Amino acid sequence: MGERFALLKPAVDAHTLGLNSLGESLKSCGYEVIVAPVEISQALDGVKYQAQRRKVAEWVQKEKVTRLGLSYRLDPQQGQDLVGYLLDEFLNRRMLAHQGGQLQGIYFAGLPEACAKIEQSYHGLIKTFQGGEPLQETLLRLGVPVEKIPFELQQGTKYDQDRLAFGEELVASEEYLKVRPFRDVRPYQGFGTKQDSLEKRLVALGGQATRPLFRAHAGPYSTVQEFLGWVQDLATSGYLDILSIGTSQLSQAHFGEDWDGLPNGGGVPVNSAQDYGDIWNHSRPLLVRTYAGTKDIPTLAALYEDTINICWHALSFWWFNQLDGRGPYALLENLKQHVKTTAFIAQTGKPLEANVSHHFAFRGADDVTYVVSAYLAAKLAKQMGIGTFVLQNMLNTPRQTWGIQDLAKSRALLSLVKSLEDPSFTVLLQPRAGLDYFDSDLEQAKAQLAAVTALMDDIDPHNQQSPPLIHVVSYSEGSHLATPTIINESIQISYAALVKYRKLRKQGWVDDYSAKQEVQEATVRLITEARFLIASIEEHIPDIYSAEGFFKVFVSGFLPVPLLWNQDPLYQHARNWNTQFYQGGVRVVNGEGAPLSIETRVNHALCKLPEAEYALLKG
Repeated sequence: MGERFALLKPAVDAHTLGLNSLGESLKSCGYEVIVAPVEISQALDGVKYQAQRRKVAEWVQKEKVTRLGLSYRLDPQQGQDLVGYLLDEFLNRRMLAHQGGQLQGIYFAGLPEACAKIEQSYHGLIKTFQGGEPLQETLLRLGVPVEKIPFELQQGTKYDQDRLAFGEELVASEEYLKVRPFRDVRPYQGFGTKQDSLEKRLVALGGQATRPLFRAHAGPYSTVQEFLGWVQDLATSGYLDILSIGTSQLSQAHFGEDWDGLPNGGGVPVNSAQDYGDIWNHSRPLLVRTYAGTKDIPTLAALYEDTINICWHALSFWWFNQLDGRGPYALLENLKQHVKTTAFIAQTGKPLEANVSHHFAFRGADDVTYVVSAYLAAKLAKQMGIGTFVLQNMLNTPRQTWGIQDLAKSRALLSLVKSLEDPSFTVLLQPRAGLDYFDSDLEQAKAQLAAVTALMDDIDPHNQQSPPLIHVVSYSEGSHLATPTIINESIQISYAALVKYRKLRKQGWVDDYSAKQEVQEATVRLITEARFLIASIEEHIPDIYSAEGFFKVFVSGFLPVPLLWNQDPLYQHARNWNTQFYQGGVRVVNGEGAPLSIETRVNHALCKLPEAEYALLKG
């Protein structure tokens, strides 16, 4: 029997990027990889009950799994318990190889503390991964022979190596510790009040062209009261400009309800307008924003306006619903709620951010889909009256992406979305590091943060006011939750890296990668293919910029997501594609691993469009 990998996680843990990325890499090595269906993920939520772990074990046996990968990146003790319950079940059933069973290996990916507990408790029966390990090392530890690892998965690029060396030098010198709190935003009329706005803050800062506004995501998993202390620390320290409240999934899906017996999934347990009002009061004079709801979305958007004067709203359109297990709505209803909410946001005059591209990438989408999904969301926003569009761009996604391909993808994305600009519609670039980019070794992670900041500056290197916003992902992301001290230090590293990198470029020590032939060629290819895909979609789906249009474009398979965990037959045409890491990026490929032409892709999706239209009629 050949090797068969299975990847699974509890439903309560929303982190799928690492598993999806690993799955793609294993497929590139020639292995069969399956992901657990929703019912098995839900069974893992209740793994302490014998009936639920029996369900998991029977699925593993039925699917003839030989190597099993588990992921849980929330509470370390719960991670250890999850592994313990499952291992007991497997041992009792004599499923492990040393018992004559089918399981050749069991692997766990989680936070360092969880990994340490598991290593100590199970004495090598479970191999653990903390995140941030080099891909080749990960594959070797999973039992993949080195000769089966494709050259492209082993190779880095000089650009990536040079940026990492730059980051390591910056961190070793401790130059970043000299960055003082920012006092460059002079108070203006409405500063720090309910009349303040993102645009006013940018105008107040923009004339100096010295730095972007820094946004960070923050929040402990304990109590709102503890979070208020964090908020006050961040507001008075002088480094952060924009506070993103890291609310619990319960806050997004069950706001104002009784949460007794419901799993949290991590995040600040905000559950009342009073909670938001307290956060606002403690955060003066920061700009503040928070996650959109996954239920009653327009109602929560209005609440955010009233309580925290949300500086911009963020909507995910195709995501955070039944499709990815993050919300209660079916896809079409979710899209209708998001379009309705967009209309409300337009009335408020607030900016809108579309959280779409990286969610496609998390599910195996290719680089063209990454670009096109953002363009579609931006054009819908413009047509509905949004005046300012925040263009989030998650770099290092997937983690093995080469920097030169990240540049090409970013430049193509920025070019296409900015083509929508006119006097009534402005696009603000907001780059960020990838979710699974950072090493668990904190010194290495600090160097990576500096390196990715350099990449951000290379996207539009001749514009000193680009990027106007940076979403700073704290360097501790691969190890543990970022406290206010770590958030501030991460901003110091980002700012110091930006200043030093620009200085080195001005002195001629840094190449202009926007002028490099390989970047230009990759950018032109992405723009050309994206324009062809957009034109085809607009021609054949006349109502594309609507909930119904977005539904049809997804269901017919114009935007491939081969790693979508939801196995509903409705989404089969979105799933039934092959993507592969290719020349530093992600391409749609045929059965032999050769890239498919954009024309072939479009024709395939067009053939499925009548099915999507029929599904829409059925409701």
